[in-house]
Amino acid sequence: MSFKDYKTRLKIKAEAEDIYAALTNPFTIELWSGYPAVMSTEPGSEFSLWEGDIAGKNIEFETNKKVVQQWYFGEQEEPSIVTIKIFEQKNLCQVELVHTNIPEDDFDDICEGWNDYYLGAIKEFFEED
Repeated sequence: MSFKDYKTRLKIKAEAEDIYAALTNPFTIELWSGYPAVMSTEPGSEFSLWEGDIAGKNIEFETNKKVVQQWYFGEQEEPSIVTIKIFEQKNLCQVELVHTNIPEDDFDDICEGWNDYYLGAIKEFFEED
């Protein structure tokens, strides 16, 4: 099986603490995703989004700055790691995503998911008037 990495950057007009909450607070996640979420900022805890469509383990948190998670893909042995960093700039934040070891078969779906349903949805949530 072969793997690919995905990297992207996105500007979001919101405070770093609000973006961090949108990534880590189950109540905020439900607001932008429309689904209940299982999430905490406890390293080693498991998380589940979109009724289990996305699941994994939380690895590391830096409040308002960074989230590191392992995403599960079936029986895959290579850990698929997601690192999201938040950089504050004037009136907005730049969000940097690096997702490693995505199974090639899932790559297009995962990229579309990040752009349309995950980071894209968070951006829309904060920027809609």
